[in-house]
Amino acid sequence: MRRVLLALLVAIALALPAMAAAPELRVGSKKFTESVILGEIAVRLAVDAGARATHRRELGGTRILWQALKAGEIDLYVEYSGTLVQEILGGRVAADDAALAAALAAEGIGMTRPLGFNNTYAIAVMPATAERLGARAISDLIRHPALRIRFSEEFLNRADGWPALRARYGLPQADVRGLDHDLAYRGLAAGDIDAIDVYTTDAEIAYYGLRVLADDRGHFPHYGALVVYRLDLRDRAPGVVSALDRLAGRIDETTMARLNAKAKIERVAEARIAADFVAASFRIRAEITEQELVRRLWERTLEHLGLVAVSLAAAIIVAIPLGILAARLARLGQAILAVVGVVQTVPSLALLVFMIPVFGIGAGPAIVALFLYSLLPIVRNTHAGITDVPGPLAESAQAMGLSPRARLRLVELPIASRAILAGIKTSAVINVGTATLGALIGAGGYGQPILTGIRLDDTALILEGAVPAALLALIVQGAFDAAERRLVPRGLRLAAER
Repeated sequence: MRRVLLALLVAIALALPAMAAAPELRVGSKKFTESVILGEIAVRLAVDAGARATHRRELGGTRILWQALKAGEIDLYVEYSGTLVQEILGGRVAADDAALAAALAAEGIGMTRPLGFNNTYAIAVMPATAERLGARAISDLIRHPALRIRFSEEFLNRADGWPALRARYGLPQADVRGLDHDLAYRGLAAGDIDAIDVYTTDAEIAYYGLRVLADDRGHFPHYGALVVYRLDLRDRAPGVVSALDRLAGRIDETTMARLNAKAKIERVAEARIAADFVAASFRIRAEITEQELVRRLWERTLEHLGLVAVSLAAAIIVAIPLGILAARLARLGQAILAVVGVVQTVPSLALLVFMIPVFGIGAGPAIVALFLYSLLPIVRNTHAGITDVPGPLAESAQAMGLSPRARLRLVELPIASRAILAGIKTSAVINVGTATLGALIGAGGYGQPILTGIRLDDTALILEGAVPAALLALIVQGAFDAAERRLVPRGLRLAAER
């Protein structure tokens, strides 16, 4: 057991440098291409203004970015006026810029002038579907209740999304489910879906030749892009705020759609797209250096190992005593097993979001979530291993005059060691896979290339994260199998094999 803990501590020590970066200015972006491009543009403007800036890319959806901004985990990101008015402020203010700015200031947040384009929501179908249904506007969908509709998870649940759209139009469709925004386009093109939500500056609209249905009842508000930032940035980096305000009116819908197409269709890196844009628009020169594959894999491996090792080590320290306590006290044991069982049922993404107000974004909330998910297998196996100690052995130890602590150390834990190690191994393997979700809150690891690969429909990038994650899971399982052969007495292994 000591060797297992030592190996975990070594992994932690190796990973800490990769997790300890503390940039001076942090720019956030959501997990869709347009947001990433605009985040890269903001970084280059901030650097040109004299700041040391870094980009925390693809941090999930609106709520994650907003909470991170409020908590000071990021300093700025690009948001949309309709989202601010409807989703963040709950429709409490008018949609004009002055009222919005005043409402945001009350929250400690500032905003730039609009960047110049409106990226509103819309509903889109394939041309053949539009002709078959006779659909030109959203209200035409009322006549077709059997349609298969897939919306992004955020649109499916947000106040200005599907619930309000359904109520506004009286839409009768029941086959409405959540699906990743980028995957929905592929499903629509393949004929597996009838309608999806789109952003009107999406490059895929023209690429697939989609029919965007008219919002004939005026449901969707204006979604003008603008930069939101912490108000203290005006004191910390006034030059950055001025530089960001230079973007006002510089990007129209056609320009934004073209930039999106460069990333999604032409496969140009977002950093290069941003560098070319600021060079053409503001005569700002930016050096772009692409990281080599080996370097990227090494950094992602350290980040991933750090997430797994720290969370697993903490879980071992907490879960084994809990398992022993559960075995000693039956009623309390039922409560302990019930609590860790309930924690295991909480969806991982929801748990990550719950952690942000307390632990911020990045490795912190990911480690806490992984720690909580690691508890059940270790607690349950420790409890089972202790309670399965043969009665005669326990009675013999007691008859020899051994104290409860001595019985635990010399008899019960050695006999239960195989079950305990099996629980730790299960938690470790599960953690390796679950840790990929940490990329949604900026924790890095193998989930980062997977997330980017899905967004860009780049199989190579997906494999860059998925293959090492699978190999790491196999290595972890093999390491614990080897540890079991060295730490568990041979007699116990043979008895279990019979």
